[in-house]
Amino acid sequence: MDERIKVYETKMQKTMESLEREYNSIRAGRANPHILDKLVVDYYGTPTPLQQVGNITVPEARVIMIQPWESKLIKAIEKEIMASDIGITPSNDGKAIRLVFPELTEERRKELAKDVKKKGEAAKVAVRNIRRDANDALKKWSKAKEVSEDEADDIEKDIQKLTDKYIVEVDKAIEAKSKEVMTV
Repeated sequence: MDERIKVYETKMQKTMESLEREYNSIRAGRANPHILDKLVVDYYGTPTPLQQVGNITVPEARVIMIQPWESKLIKAIEKEIMASDIGITPSNDGKAIRLVFPELTEERRKELAKDVKKKGEAAKVAVRNIRRDANDALKKWSKAKEVSEDEADDIEKDIQKLTDKYIVEVDKAIEAKSKEVMTV
């Protein structure tokens, strides 16, 4: 593979990683501590990720427990969870916060599956945009006579192979996450 298109492969890989992070934040009936990854708490005036101010555990299949290292952080953590789009009301006992996930209804599972598909389609669009950028760069190289016609054909085929590879990966991720969401 031509070194000049490695940068586009890296961009496609980052798109996949971004999709996986998005999928980690979608809860599928089971408690997954990754849904808290985006939450940031004010810790002595500094915005700090929730994972860095306490212990996050999953004691039961549908419960996440957050034990802050300093008990005065409980109110700030509760406030942040309430302000987020998680959709769960935290309960605390003065030492720890519990997030109890209700069973997902069939309707909610279908909504989540649609969301999974939508995020997957957005990732496919991103991959195709990267392909377009790579092809545009290839045209510039051809105009500037930096590559021969044969080389340009080979590079274009490599770009298409990369695109196809990542589109298949996105499809597999959509299928896996949809199955996870729809499984009771």
